[in-house]
Amino acid sequence: MSEPENGLVTVASGLPVADAMDRLADKATSLGLQVFARIDHAGAAAKVGMELRPTELLILANPRGGTPLMRDRQTAGIDLPLKVLAWEDEDGQVQLTYDDAAWLARRHGLGPASQEAVEAIGRALAAVTQAATGG
Repeated sequence: MSEPENGLVTVASGLPVADAMDRLADKATSLGLQVFARIDHAGAAAKVGMELRPTELLILANPRGGTPLMRDRQTAGIDLPLKVLAWEDEDGQVQLTYDDAAWLARRHGLGPASQEAVEAIGRALAAVTQAATGG
């Protein structure tokens, strides 16, 4: 897969947003990632009388993966912990979006010492989102 120009990777899911998020969280936990928060943006919008298609954000991390990045360049901490967004588009298709690990490395000018951690983060994000595609 080539690196996305805007740093975002988006894959389609055949599941409703809530189910996709359940699978994301379960897979993340099974991989040893800590789930810090699950944010229901649509639910928050409804509380203030606004409409938003189903949209949820999962915040997850493993200090073994993120710490090397921040030791290399502490600015990487602005993009950590990792996030995966599950959202329903205007056609009713659920999408899963996350930051491409290689793009994050380029954004922060991470050096060779971070390469192994960057690759591990990329593999983890791909595995987590694959589990939530419904396929």
